[in-house]
Amino acid sequence: MAVIHDMMPAFELFQPASLDDALGLLDRHGADAWVMAGGLDSFDWLKDRIRKPAVVVELGAIEGLRGVKASGDGIEIGAMTTLTEVVTNPLVREKFGVLFQGAEAAASPQIRNQGTIGGNLSQDARCWYYRAGWSCYRAGGNVCYADTPTAVNREHAIFGADRCVAVNPSDTAPAMIALDAKMVIRSSKGERIVDAQDYFVGPGTDITRLTTLQPGELLTAIRIPGTWAGAEFYTEKVADRKVWDFPLVNIASAMKVNGSTIERARIVVNAVAAQPMRLEAVEQFVAGKPRNEETANAAGELAVRGAVPLAHNAYKIPLMRNLVKRAIRGGDNGWASTS
Repeated sequence: MAVIHDMMPAFELFQPASLDDALGLLDRHGADAWVMAGGLDSFDWLKDRIRKPAVVVELGAIEGLRGVKASGDGIEIGAMTTLTEVVTNPLVREKFGVLFQGAEAAASPQIRNQGTIGGNLSQDARCWYYRAGWSCYRAGGNVCYADTPTAVNREHAIFGADRCVAVNPSDTAPAMIALDAKMVIRSSKGERIVDAQDYFVGPGTDITRLTTLQPGELLTAIRIPGTWAGAEFYTEKVADRKVWDFPLVNIASAMKVNGSTIERARIVVNAVAAQPMRLEAVEQFVAGKPRNEETANAAGELAVRGAVPLAHNAYKIPLMRNLVKRAIRGGDNGWASTS
């Protein structure tokens, strides 16, 4: 059992004023450096002394990493843009309501004022065994404490378990994948662009992280093309508490509908696996079908095919099934828009 000290370890703090300076610091200090955006995920790790970096590189002074701007027929969002700025931005609200609603579902207004879009997308797993410093697979050990006969695993994965059963906790990740966003990643060696769907990784790829970010790299911006602007959107987050809680299951969808026929769709669920799950089989199934109860019911059943629950999270299967059905139908208890 880990001992929680609730006191930060000593570290050297750097607050670079430019992206080049930040990347230089990451190159210089390598694995000893910890990147801090809004700080909400970082402070949890540091105050409990589970992570003890020698160096913290805080990005708040880099103006170029913040803001929302038009980019062609879409938008570009700096990774240090706060969730509140995303929620209130008129371009986001007008064109990409699924992202506005996903960001608004994150935590409380006070946390959204501090938390960043890049941080929400890139935060680490929230499994309490891992967060408390237990030597699990994700922390370099040789056991998953959440997948044992006496484990508390109500919030864990029903898909893709590979030694680790922790889930991705992001509220905005499903919307980014539904919108076919592109993640802009910078290092001292240059820039690379990654599809939002490929930004997140599961334990079969690398059990020590949830994203494709490598040491020395920073997520600097998210580019959302206009492909799904004006689509019919649906989002819903189910959590134990309305604010300041992570999803038990959440969903985001974008649909192009002609009359009562679904022409095409992108549907993404989260908090059921280590990475957000795009339901491509469901998307293919509903394309060309009427948007009705029969289509919704069949899509819900298809969505949960292959789910393997743990001792205490079988409820996620009917929950996910119903969220997919609601996304196909629209309305109900979630949030739908035709931005």
